[in-house]
Amino acid sequence: MLPGVGVFGTGSTARVLVPLLKAEGFEVHAVWGKSEEEAGCLAKELGIPFHTSRSDDVLLHQDVDLVCIYIPPSMTRQIAVKALGIGKNVLCEKAATAVDSFKMVTAARYYPQLLSIMGNTLRFLPAFAAMRQLLVERYVGEMQVCDVRVYGPSLLDQAYGWTCEELMGGGGLHTVGSSVIDLLSYLTGERAHRVHGLLRTFVQQNCLIRGIRRVTSDDFCFFQMLMGGTGSRSGGVCCTVTLNFNMPGSFVHEVMVVGSTGRLVARGTELYGQRNGNKSEELLLGDSGWVGPEVKEMTLPHLQGLSSMVKALRESFQAHEERRSWARGPVAMAPTFEDGLYVQTVVEAVKRSSCSGEWECVEIMSQEPDPNHNLCEALQRNKN
Repeated sequence: MLPGVGVFGTGSTARVLVPLLKAEGFEVHAVWGKSEEEAGCLAKELGIPFHTSRSDDVLLHQDVDLVCIYIPPSMTRQIAVKALGIGKNVLCEKAATAVDSFKMVTAARYYPQLLSIMGNTLRFLPAFAAMRQLLVERYVGEMQVCDVRVYGPSLLDQAYGWTCEELMGGGGLHTVGSSVIDLLSYLTGERAHRVHGLLRTFVQQNCLIRGIRRVTSDDFCFFQMLMGGTGSRSGGVCCTVTLNFNMPGSFVHEVMVVGSTGRLVARGTELYGQRNGNKSEELLLGDSGWVGPEVKEMTLPHLQGLSSMVKALRESFQAHEERRSWARGPVAMAPTFEDGLYVQTVVEAVKRSSCSGEWECVEIMSQEPDPNHNLCEALQRNKN
């Protein structure tokens, strides 16, 4: 028996997610929006029986057992932690800070019987699932270098909002880079221990965002990661990532892994490979095509990945008769809240590196920092 679903968010992802859920047999019982008008419009458009702007109305809905959270990062932690505490399964997007991510991890550990996964759909894209399997089979030999390029148009909304604010989780690094960081960890089986990065905001105002308001979120980001190894600069896998969202026109999404005996490269939704000694690369997995509606705000890799993730969710819940019970196997590739904490830690290390100009260590927090730490330090200095 599939669980009833409650959706938080009225953006492009929610508009695609709801039809995908319904196509797989899920019943979407409720939707939340930041205003009654927004929630009502989406509910009418997608045939959802209940809408609200009060989060508790969805979380306490008797028919909702799975909560899908696609809202601004600054609000994600509050809803995710509360949903787990009430006994709901949770699928959500990234949080705004590492501290928020840590609180989500703590809640998930309290309720291990509940589903708690991050919504990075790239892990579910067939091209990356195939790439990971080939890497395990040592198609490229010993992994040496990963190179990622993501180019596209501006990520800013039409009006001033969270996407314009770096502190609220806006910007290319947080929005797109976080999924890339998670993907590289999934593909290589390693985690970054040192990073170096550069962030820039080239478009600080435009025809819609002007006056006293300025964009603080990055639209260009370049960073390097040293993954695995023993912590030395020469050990493990070297990764470079370039994100540029000042390029109107076609979207570019390319992930390449180079090893001692060959290379694999995913371009969009297709996978290519070339072994050392071969004159040309071969197509290993073609584009299966997208039969759903086209969404301007979502790229094809994320659309197909989202579709595959929903199918995996159905298989996970379908294996049990109890609506809230689920099987780990079908969603084993999904990132956990612990993965989300790691990703957010890397994001913040890249931001520190951009400010300092130095390589920064990635140190995942093991306990929540004292909120009065800075005050205590100031009082101690005054006493001395």
